Amino acid sequence: MSLQLEKLFSMQRKLDGRIAEEHDLKGDLIAERTLALQVELGELANETRCFKFWSLKSSSPREVILEEYVDGVHFILSLGLSYGYEQIKPETIQKEGSLVQQFQTVYDTISALRKYPTKETYLNLFNEYLTLGNLLGFNEREIQEAYEEKNKVNHTRQDTGY
Repeated sequence: MSLQLEKLFSMQRKLDGRIAEEHDLKGDLIAERTLALQVELGELANETRCFKFWSLKSSSPREVILEEYVDGVHFILSLGLSYGYEQIKPETIQKEGSLVQQFQTVYDTISALRKYPTKETYLNLFNEYLTLGNLLGFNEREIQEAYEEKNKVNHTRQDTGY
């Protein structure tokens, strides 16, 4: 199964619209969404502990890492909506390398999108993020299901004034 992107973009559009309406937000919020993605990527790295060479503590449980991962998917989809780049076909790139290298590649690609907000750069970001998910051991079915579940949580958070 590959990601059902049309469904994911639709779900994200509804969440973004709800948040914009309930918080009286105007404009594209691209800078905020980009920074949010960078922060979420850092939170994900922190849960994996892949860079903590000084520590013997193991990574967080797989389900925690997956939930952090799909937080990033939310913001990538949201950026795609902001830019109007919904008609894409991302794919996982099979790579050798470390998680640290892939996290850095994703950070670099986010920075590239800030400087060059083209559809090609956005697609590259999506591809690199899917590749990170693959290196973390997630398949597209798991990502799809975890995104859908976290989207529900995000709506509930709006219901409760999060």
